[in-house]
Amino acid sequence: AFHPLPSRDRRKRLPPEMLLLRRCSHRPPRRAAPLLPAVHRVAPLLPAVHRVAMSSAPASPTATPSSSPAAEYHCRTKHSLTAGYARGPGRLDWANQPNPFLRFPPSPATPLPNPPPPSSSAAVPYQALFHAPPPPPRPLSLDSLSDLLFHSLALSAWKSAGASTWSLRVNPSSGNLHPTEAHVLFEDPRAPGRLVLSHYAPRDHLLEARATLPAGDRSALLPPPATAVLALSSVFWREAWKYGERALRYCNHDVGHALAAVALAAATLGWDARLLDGLSDQDLGRLVGVDKGCPAPAPADKTKMASGKKGPAPCLERQHPDCALLLFPAGSEEPEVDYGRMSDALREFDELEWVGKANALSKDHVVWDVIYKTAEAVKKHQPMPGERFLVSPWSTSTKLSEGPYKDLMAQEVVRRRRSAVDMDGTHVMGKEEFYQILLHCLPSGELSPGERQGPQSALPFRVLPWDAEVHAALFVHRVSGLPKGLYFLVRNEEHFDTLRNAMRQDFEWARPEGCPDGLPLYRLMKGDCQRLAMQISCMQDIASHGCFSLGMIARFEPVLDDKGEWMYPRLFWETGVLGQVLYLEAHAVGISATGIGCYFDDAVHEVLGLKDLEFQSLYHFTVGAPVVDKRIMSLPAYPGPGIDA
Repeated sequence: AFHPLPSRDRRKRLPPEMLLLRRCSHRPPRRAAPLLPAVHRVAPLLPAVHRVAMSSAPASPTATPSSSPAAEYHCRTKHSLTAGYARGPGRLDWANQPNPFLRFPPSPATPLPNPPPPSSSAAVPYQALFHAPPPPPRPLSLDSLSDLLFHSLALSAWKSAGASTWSLRVNPSSGNLHPTEAHVLFEDPRAPGRLVLSHYAPRDHLLEARATLPAGDRSALLPPPATAVLALSSVFWREAWKYGERALRYCNHDVGHALAAVALAAATLGWDARLLDGLSDQDLGRLVGVDKGCPAPAPADKTKMASGKKGPAPCLERQHPDCALLLFPAGSEEPEVDYGRMSDALREFDELEWVGKANALSKDHVVWDVIYKTAEAVKKHQPMPGERFLVSPWSTSTKLSEGPYKDLMAQEVVRRRRSAVDMDGTHVMGKEEFYQILLHCLPSGELSPGERQGPQSALPFRVLPWDAEVHAALFVHRVSGLPKGLYFLVRNEEHFDTLRNAMRQDFEWARPEGCPDGLPLYRLMKGDCQRLAMQISCMQDIASHGCFSLGMIARFEPVLDDKGEWMYPRLFWETGVLGQVLYLEAHAVGISATGIGCYFDDAVHEVLGLKDLEFQSLYHFTVGAPVVDKRIMSLPAYPGPGIDA
């Protein structure tokens, strides 16, 4: 549901679900018809939306000062009702669709227990992830590592229709293209005292040993009681193949999905997970070995890489280091992370003997140079002054009742997660279910009187070290006992006054009937917003056929100004973490969800009355009852057919 796709031409290796959607390129879309009010409360919005649809200029600025590469990229890659879509390939080059599986032959492979043995972790009720402290921590072993990866980044199924077969994963990805790679640094249980850096290969659920550290004091890398570091990297080309310049956004959505998936899986093992956000991009590059057995960097002579032109460019298959997580027993003594010592220890990785050479993903490529220029500009080069590794006390979320979750186990829910392709347009969600889902979207969990939402201490948001910057504008379509209309979830209550002043002054900001005291949800206006939700989501019906859809609204320019350009990808990570919660919540109550990356950015801002870059919409989502295509056969994840698809 990110970009519509062609429904004809060659279909090799592309999931048939995607082929059901219509084509989307950088050419201008069809002109949108003006919205018709369902009730009088909708009327004030209609002229503004109509102006955006029919005018020759977007409602909010698309030009930004050159001093902000992140803001320039963001505005450049907006979709517009009038100016058209962000630059992309226009058509898909099926022969060069990137291989979704990166491998490093002939590195030594360690097959992981598949499925993980029951002794590696106890089944954890899904709702206990949010309403109870984590279980006693399990010791690190190949069994527990297998459990962690099996329930976060592994394959979840294979699908087949006609001559096409393709894989699905536990962690979602835009277009099912999976740019995210995982690497684990841990003490090898078979060689005590030695740390090994391994790449995770999800197709076969195994670890490829890339480098082994000599025995010695490794407390700088794994400060007690930490047991492992899990790093994530992205191959931008996998998304750029389909999405062109907008791909950097989607890669960072996927990093956020993966962060949440790992944090939730770790919690079932009694482990906590926290970003090592004081590491520089250079530190992270050493950790994942971006220069070891991987394609060489882009040539210094940029004329050899003309943007938008097709040809061999192996440098596009390089990994971009994103982030690293420290894994440690939940509730234990806080690991004493010294970023200076850790950075020094990572410099030793340059001298290690690295094993394996990355397989090629495509024969030919298309360069979208703005992706790589922006990724370079938003790198974090050093810790912030005074930046420390801190662990928040574990917060649980408010529980309304035992009813919605049908006694499902957490491990079961995460592996049954799927991205819906269509919604039935009829299913009605209960109001209690709706409120419970939103309570699980709050960063601080259940609070005492007088406390406010903002610090990220509840699972899985506690993986992120900054206070919440992302809110949600909700289009409620089918929730029993709740009037249809536009609502707003304030996830950091320190932003409430700023949001209210920045948005339309005729919004109600009324508390919905029966809304729990600890849920900062407000009704902005009553009315049927189905057509509005569809129009601003690139005319996709899936945004209007669910129970509700939403846009994730981030505090934007002030964050970049106050902290730095390096916060740009992190804002998308936060939306991905929130999106993963919505995915799992939907499946836990028996329905489905999907992320929507294709939306008309400034039309969303016009609806809300946002006129500058103070707040920006970064991700959309829809939740409802899916329409299942019975022509598609589902097959077990393991053993798979052994193909790269």
